[in-house]
Amino acid sequence: MADLAGGERGSLLRHPAAAPLAVLAAGAVGSAYLYVTDPHEGGHLLPQCPFRFVTGLLCPACGGTRMTYDLMHGHFAQAWLDNRALLLASPWALALLGRWIWDGLHGRRRPLRLGRTAQAVVLGLAVTWTVVRNVY
Repeated sequence: MADLAGGERGSLLRHPAAAPLAVLAAGAVGSAYLYVTDPHEGGHLLPQCPFRFVTGLLCPACGGTRMTYDLMHGHFAQAWLDNRALLLASPWALALLGRWIWDGLHGRRRPLRLGRTAQAVVLGLAVTWTVVRNVY
């Protein structure tokens, strides 16, 4: 049986844009929930950081949910205090998502591949940020 695109059943799920658009949709749903849920207060369904739960230390992404909430509500100074490194990395991550969606909509599959040097830089920055934010 053919689908609306004229291909075989299930071919829409194999389209290069399916995965990035699913990530975008999930992000939109999560953002809508986060917009009306203040993570600075208790009693919400937002997940807790497993690294912090086990070690009592802040991970590189701790404060990311609060940062996103603060950005959505125009509290830029508070977002900076929540997680500086994640805030600085956010435009890069959004640009990668935009490129992934653009390529998918144009029928191209270009998975993100980081070379060894880039992997070492990302890991080094994450470890450095973890140590700095837990020591100071």
